[in-house]
This record gives sequence, structure tokens and C-alpha cells, in this order.
Amino acid sequence: MSDFDRNNCSKENEANENEDGFVKGVSKEANDFIHNTVDTSGKIIKSITGEGGLIGKTVDSSGNIVKKASEKGSDVIGKTVDNSSKAFKSIKDKTFNRKK
Repeated sequence: MSDFDRNNCSKENEANENEDGFVKGVSKEANDFIHNTVDTSGKIIKSITGEGGLIGKTVDSSGNIVKKASEKGSDVIGKTVDNSSKAFKSIKDKTFNRKK
């Protein structure tokens, strides 16, 4: 990866992190990493064993399972962060914004 690509990738990650928050940003990055790893390993295995054979189909199926599990985990983390933020904001508002 060139320095230009690294800088752009870094700026893109910072923008996403600012939009989603740290935990959700890390979760999305981990999810993307898993997807890329599964895709790359699948391509390598299929290039060796052949595209349409039993091994290739097994690699596709197992890759899809891993990707779906990763997506589900990322969704759960995102929803947990959202719910925690809402609960904290509600508690903070009730505690510190009382009318006197």
C-alpha cells in the first residue's frame, strides 16, 4: 500500500470514527477485516483447487457463514452502543436538568 493510500485510508477511518464513535468504528473495521480475509483466503484456495469443485463450494459456504456471524456481531455491538448512549443521555438529562 502506498503512502498516499495509507493517508487516505487513515483520513477515511477518522471520518467514520467521528461519525459512529470509537466502539462502533472499531467494530466496523473488524468486520471489514474479516470480510476481506475470508474473500482473499477463498480466492487463494479456489485458485489452487478450482472454482466449481466441492472444495470451492465448501469454501464459499463456510465463508458466508463467517461473514454473517461477523455482521451479526457488529450489529449487536452497534445496537448496544446506541442503547447505552440513549440510556446514559436519559439518566443525565433527568439528573442534571431538573427544574427548580
